[in-house]
Amino acid sequence: MSRSPPASSESSSSAVSVSGSSPSRRRASPPLHSTLLREDFDEVLESEVFVDVNKLRKFSRHGIPDEIRGEVWKYLLGVEKSDRSNEFTQRRARYESYQDIDKENVEVSKRVRGEVNRYLMRTKKESLLDPHTAPDIFEAVICAYINCHNHVEYSPALISVCTPFVITMQNECDVYSCFERLANVLSESSQDNNIKKRVAQFLSYFRMLMPELYNYFEEEELDVSEWASSWLRYLLSKELPTPSVLSLWDVYFAMPDYIEFHPFVCLAILRHLKDSLEDLEQSEIRSMLLRLPKMNISRIVSQAYNIRSEIQIRYSATMSPRS
Repeated sequence: MSRSPPASSESSSSAVSVSGSSPSRRRASPPLHSTLLREDFDEVLESEVFVDVNKLRKFSRHGIPDEIRGEVWKYLLGVEKSDRSNEFTQRRARYESYQDIDKENVEVSKRVRGEVNRYLMRTKKESLLDPHTAPDIFEAVICAYINCHNHVEYSPALISVCTPFVITMQNECDVYSCFERLANVLSESSQDNNIKKRVAQFLSYFRMLMPELYNYFEEEELDVSEWASSWLRYLLSKELPTPSVLSLWDVYFAMPDYIEFHPFVCLAILRHLKDSLEDLEQSEIRSMLLRLPKMNISRIVSQAYNIRSEIQIRYSATMSPRS
C-alpha cells in the first residue's frame, strides 16, 4: 500500500495532485501575476544549498501555485529541512521510518474507507481526489497515525484534515509526515479545557462584534457550540469547499501563530455572511454554517486582520485606567 520513495531530489519535488493532472492541462497563458509568483517560488526552491523558508512564508501569504503547493507546504511545516546538504539522506530516513509503522487497524480501516467513499460521492463533480487511489492512501496514513498516537481516537474529521495533503502530494510518506505535523498541533490545541476556553473566547468576540447576529442565533435556538467547536478544532477543513481550504492553509502555514489567528478568520466569515444568515431560519443557518460557500479567502484574511486590530483596540480601551 505504501509508495516507493522518490528516486532523486528532482522527482520528489514534483507536487502534482493525485488526480493525475499533467502539465499539458495547465492554461497556456497564465496571468502575469501568477507567472511572477511561480518564478519567485522556483528561485527559492531551486537553491542547491539552502532553501530560504522565510521567503517561502512571505510569498505563500499571497497564495501558492497549485502545482508546487505540496512541495512548499513541506518546508513551511518543517517536514523538509532548509539545509539541503543531507536532503536525500533525510528523505530516505523519513521514508524508512514511515515504512516501519504498522498500518493495520481493521476497525479504523473500515471507518476510513466508509467516510472517504461518502466524501467522494458527496463531492463527485468537484472532487480533486482520485477515487481509485485516494481510499488506499487515506487508509494507510490515518491507520498509521492512530497506531502511532494511542491517545488519539478516530474521528471522521481526520479525513477532512488529511484531504488537502492527499490532493497536493504524490508520495504517501509526504502525506503522512505533513498530516502528522498538523494533526498533532490540532490535537494539542483541542485538549478539553483548551477548546472550551477557545470556544468561550470566540463567542465573547462574536457577541461583542456582531450582537445582532449573535442574538438572532439565540432566538433561533441555534446550538452555537456545535458549529463553533468544529470551526475552531479543524481549521474549517470540514466546512469550507476544498479550494478555499487550500488557499486558507497557504496563508496559515506561512504564519507562526495560525492557531491564534484562526478565530479572527472565523469571525470574518461570519461578518461576510451576516446578511445572508439573518435571512435564514434555524435549519438553514445550521446547513450554511456546516457547509460554507466558496469565498474569496484573500478578502476574508484581510478582514480577519482588521477584526483582530479592532478587538485589540477595544480591549486596550477597556483596560486603560480612567483619568
